Amino acid sequence: MLEWYHYCLLVAVGFAVGFINTVAGGGSLLSLPTLIFLGLPPAMANGTNRVAIVIQNAMATAGFKSKGISTYPFNIYLGISAFLGAIIGAYIAVDIDDETFNRILAIVMMAVVLIIIFKPKMRIDDIQERLTGKYLWIAIIVFFFFGIYGGFINAGLGFLTILFLHYFNHMSLVRSNATKVVVVLIYMLSALVVFAYNDKVDWKLGLILAIGNGSGAWFASRFSVNKGDGFIKTFLVIAVVLMAIKLWFF
Repeated sequence: MLEWYHYCLLVAVGFAVGFINTVAGGGSLLSLPTLIFLGLPPAMANGTNRVAIVIQNAMATAGFKSKGISTYPFNIYLGISAFLGAIIGAYIAVDIDDETFNRILAIVMMAVVLIIIFKPKMRIDDIQERLTGKYLWIAIIVFFFFGIYGGFINAGLGFLTILFLHYFNHMSLVRSNATKVVVVLIYMLSALVVFAYNDKVDWKLGLILAIGNGSGAWFASRFSVNKGDGFIKTFLVIAVVLMAIKLWFF
């Protein structure tokens, strides 16, 4: 039986997760352990977390749009591709022990940090975005595989999504974030349906967590637009380093 302060904890964690996921990624590595701590089995926690992520990205999308940031229809094309991949990912059961998986993910996160730090700086204002032709089709294919991973676990995918859009499609970090939240909103719906169909969702806890996620995402989306790319890059590096340390040592 949960006490009232458990629900307060869930909302507080949700706010932090919503902010982190919107500006960078990896917030599920906070919310999933919290749900498990509150008594949910891992599979149920994974499914329940999807409720909050859907609400979070709906609020983030609204927040970016309120600031005039939109990448339609590019974001819809990527979202549909990821949606199909997420259906597959949500059904995949990978037989790998937690320690090995966490260390592999930690290596990926550190690789992301190196890319952020040492990638030659682009004068994004002087480079035209590449959202059509072969660049669109390659992005659609890549996001199909992003969707598979997103449907399976999703943790840490936000980092890779932002970097891909920034360096391959030449989008600013703010516009990359605005694209990311729409794509995640679309593909997460398919994953949530799969988890719900298999009775792996605690709707009460999911909606309470969503209160925090949604609030954090709304604040982060508007705040990041005001702060610009410099804030997002700094936050991204700090978040990835902390996440890699947590995955490797804890």
